[in-house]
Amino acid sequence: MKRRVLTLTYNPTIDRQKGTRLAEAMGASAGWHDPDTLAVEYVRDVWHASHGQLEYELVERIEIDEFPPKQDGFRYDADDYLRCWETRRFHEPDAADYVAILRRFEVIERINAEQIDEVWLFGMPYSGYYESLMIGPGAFWCNAPPLELPPNLPRPRRRFIAMGFNYEREVGCMLEDLGHRVESIMVHVYRHRRGPANLWEHFTRYDQQAPGHASVGNVHFAPNSERDYDWGNPRPVLSDCDDWLRFPHLTGERRLVDCRDWGQGDMRLHHLWWLERLPHAPGTTGGIANNWWTYVGDPNNV
Repeated sequence: MKRRVLTLTYNPTIDRQKGTRLAEAMGASAGWHDPDTLAVEYVRDVWHASHGQLEYELVERIEIDEFPPKQDGFRYDADDYLRCWETRRFHEPDAADYVAILRRFEVIERINAEQIDEVWLFGMPYSGYYESLMIGPGAFWCNAPPLELPPNLPRPRRRFIAMGFNYEREVGCMLEDLGHRVESIMVHVYRHRRGPANLWEHFTRYDQQAPGHASVGNVHFAPNSERDYDWGNPRPVLSDCDDWLRFPHLTGERRLVDCRDWGQGDMRLHHLWWLERLPHAPGTTGGIANNWWTYVGDPNNV
């Protein structure tokens, strides 16, 4: 599955004399990241984690010399933002104006013209983005409520997702955004299945929730986690996590696992380990595709 992406990067100039942009300046002083490098690394990680099932193509890149607009009409300038960064006191409400962004960059028109399949918004901390947001006919919760479009905006002919990425953070956080997108979509796919027919519930089991019956866990909870983000827990538990690499031929085989299996607490390594175990086989089981990336990559398949 190839998905074409428009990247919109809000990266304002903060030193007009030198032409220095925010990401570059904060990269030197605070360890922020180059958004273009993040995009390339994320594309590579998703391709590997999906066993080549989901391949993103960055077909258009737009860098905007501004801060993102807020829903209440506010927009930072460079001096405002840097003062807020020093004090860690930012404008409220924080939410970005998605409608204004979609309108300005003709995102829906690009979707309808089959030029792109989704949009990635890159921005600084407190840009006001959701990690992921679904837009279009029949859009549903995707770690955020679906966007309501005003009457004066074109109607999208299909669903699409806007991802929100923060270039202060590294690729592991981008994979976390993807992981929550996976969770939202797969909960929706299996929403009418109960008991053993709900394979998503089986996939996401962890030991604290289902003692002795851990599986792969979820984005925040590894098989042995005892709290949120507890990816470095050395406690051994029995899990059938490797069985999912053979899906749909689940054998029930279990083995002892601990944090050494998924990167000793490293966020990026855990998320890659988790994503690699999403089913990616041909065919269907109970009317649902054995390749869950079909749904993750294109919400119109749900």
